Amino acid sequence: MSNAGRTWWGSRFLEALEAFTDRRRLERGRGYSGVNRILEFAIINGMVRATVRGKVNPYFGVYEEPKYQTRIQMTPLTKSDWARVIAHIGGRADLIARLLMNEMPDDIESAFAGTETGSGTGQALLPRNRQDFNLTDCSCPDDAHPCKHIAGVYYRLARQLDHDPLLLFELRGLNREQLRAALKRTPLGHALDGLDDSAPPEPVATDSYFPTPETTTNMPDYQAFWHGAKRLPRDLPAMLAAELPAILIRKGGDYPPFWDKDTSFIELMEEIYLRVREKNKQAL
Repeated sequence: MSNAGRTWWGSRFLEALEAFTDRRRLERGRGYSGVNRILEFAIINGMVRATVRGKVNPYFGVYEEPKYQTRIQMTPLTKSDWARVIAHIGGRADLIARLLMNEMPDDIESAFAGTETGSGTGQALLPRNRQDFNLTDCSCPDDAHPCKHIAGVYYRLARQLDHDPLLLFELRGLNREQLRAALKRTPLGHALDGLDDSAPPEPVATDSYFPTPETTTNMPDYQAFWHGAKRLPRDLPAMLAAELPAILIRKGGDYPPFWDKDTSFIELMEEIYLRVREKNKQAL
């Protein structure tokens, strides 16, 4: 099983937890983050719910293998905070374009913490302290925080964030559909809406497999077509290499669900793209 926190946002999520929790207790939860311990895991309306299989512990009066119910909820941002964040993101095409492609921008926190001039919200997307968690609860008899079951769900959540960074927005109170709709309502988001995957057009019935040529009475002016009034420039600028190789691959993120390696899938595919392009440069 792959480790949690392979992306910068997943790593920052765990680092934040280590900053205000007992690191040793947090580490104990690693063994409870696998599918053999977390029997059910779901995120509904920003609330993380999990069923964790515990262990027999006579010290706590547990003589049969129990199943504990665990809940985690980050503190959601208010509507006014989200309005200011979306307005800040709406002024930057780089942030909107990457978010519409389900990618996490490297400097997304600038939209929450504000710019260098101080015209921001003062909020954060990633957790910074205990106040960023509205609820952490487990039905086990361990009163310490976090218990190993909550810690296990933390690591499972970090692994989930590695695969789907937009879950961070949902944990803060804005789900994926609401985020995309809010971005598309901004002027730049409306202009960049074409990056979104649109539905394929409906098929249209036809009487023929081949298009029927249209007849016309006006003969085309071939002389004007080949010898226009304005000549084309003789020296055309050289074609530049794509600035964003493997753009379709990037839509899946650094760690798509099928990818179980610790290295970035995007970086690997970009390297393959570049090698193929260099190898076949002479043939182009």
